[in-house]
This record gives sequence, C-alpha cells and structure tokens, in this order.
Amino acid sequence: MKANFLIILFILFNISISSQIYTQKDVEIFKNLINKAQQDSLQNESIGKIIVEIGKQFIGTDYIAHSLEVGDKEDIVVNLRNFDCTTFLDNSLVLARLIKSNDTSFTDYTKELTKERYRNGKLNQYPSRLHYFTDWIYDAEKRGLIKNISKEIGGKLYCKKIFFMSKNYKLYKQLSNEKFLEEIKQTEKEINKRKYYYVSKEMISKVEDKIKTGDLIAITTSVEGLDIAHVGIAIRMEDGRIHYLHAPNIGQKVKISEKPLSDYLMGNNAQTGIMVARALEPK
Repeated sequence: MKANFLIILFILFNISISSQIYTQKDVEIFKNLINKAQQDSLQNESIGKIIVEIGKQFIGTDYIAHSLEVGDKEDIVVNLRNFDCTTFLDNSLVLARLIKSNDTSFTDYTKELTKERYRNGKLNQYPSRLHYFTDWIYDAEKRGLIKNISKEIGGKLYCKKIFFMSKNYKLYKQLSNEKFLEEIKQTEKEINKRKYYYVSKEMISKVEDKIKTGDLIAITTSVEGLDIAHVGIAIRMEDGRIHYLHAPNIGQKVKISEKPLSDYLMGNNAQTGIMVARALEPK
C-alpha cells in the first residue's frame, strides 16, 4: 500500500510541475526582486508606481523573440532572464500585483502569471492564451485586473478587422492543428464584435496629461489584420513628458525611450496610435 501511495504522489507531483517551464536562475531573479521590493516597502506604493519600479529593474535585459513558444504543448513559461515586449509587460504587472498583495512565493507568481496570460485565467491549450492584446485588454478588464481608459482620455473608435493569425497561420506551428485554427478564428470573430477606442499618434501629446506613470500602453498598427504591434509601460520623466518603458526589438534591451511617447510613435509609419489600460489595485 505504501509503495502504491508513493507512486500516486510521484505521478501527481510530476503532473503539477509538467505545466511549468523555468530555470533555477528564474527563481533566483524572482526572489531577488521580491526581497528588494520588500526592503524598499514598495507594497505601500500605488500599483502603477510598483509596475514602473519593477520594470526599471529589468532595464538592460536582452530582448528575445517568441519567448512563450517553448515545447510542443502549451505550458506556463517563466522567463525573467530575457523578454519580448508582451512578457516584459505581463511580468511587470504580475510582480507588481504580487508585491501589492504580499503574495511572495514562487507558486503565487506562477498562479498569477496564468491568471494574467490566459482567457478567464485558465490555461486550456494554445488557443486559451490571449494572443491578441485587444483580447487581453477585454479579458483583463472583465476580471478586474485593469481598466481600459482609451475612450475616456479622448480616444476615437478603432475601426479595424482582426484576422492576422488565421490568415498567416503558417507562421504559427501550433495552428497546423485544425481545431486550434478554428478556435483562433472564433476568437477573431469575437474581437471583431467589440468596440475598441484608440488615441491617434497625432493626438497623444494633447492627452498625455491624462496618462499616468505605470499605465499600460499598447501601440496600434496599420498592419493588415493586426490590432497591436507593440506594448510597454508609461513613465513620466523629469521633462514632464510621458516616455515609454519597454522591450524594443531583436538585438536591443529593455529601456526607456529617449523621446517622449508621442515623438517615438511619429518615427514609425506603421504605428498609428495607442490604447491605454490602467492597472487596478488588487482586491
């Protein structure tokens, strides 16, 4: 009986860890971030301030493309060693929420990462990941993680049909699975039923006084079928302007934009404006 019990425990243990991919270095980075946050009493700050302070800890970290595409099945991928723009943002948000809530174990972290990264907070294969950032905004707002303030700060209707993933399915190895492809198509249909608002890049300088440090900034794009091209974090600098804390691109590192956000967008013809989400204090 005892042997059978140990076998069952072994199976359960391996099931519990099989859905998480991380290294010991990730655990060490996590612990160091939490310890520094506690030493600095960051839990007493607003959630926006914590997001920025966490994000700043990653300045100089290398960019990595396709950071969540690890292995053949959908797992919780933890990588605090390098980021793409989305994982930089989601880790900054998740760690800030943990610090604010005083939930500081690595298990708390992976649970919150799952909650933030997947539809309705539940990992259920590849299509359950919130691939489109507008879908992430909708889902996160529905569950009380953020508030989409794009409309209230002066945004206009974002009139665009979303279909990039289904049309370019050959770019995504998981979409060779026809069932997954059909689920992604259904997600795109749902996105296209909703109303989204954005602030055009020409208007950003006129409304940036309504943007706060720590707001989550999603950059809209002229690329056909795609909603958001890039994401990052707003940070008000000494010049009084809103700049962009982000993981820029391949070959670059996490940094704060030298130019204010509005000027940064003006330098890229494919970037059309922004959506702004404000993190809500954890309950």
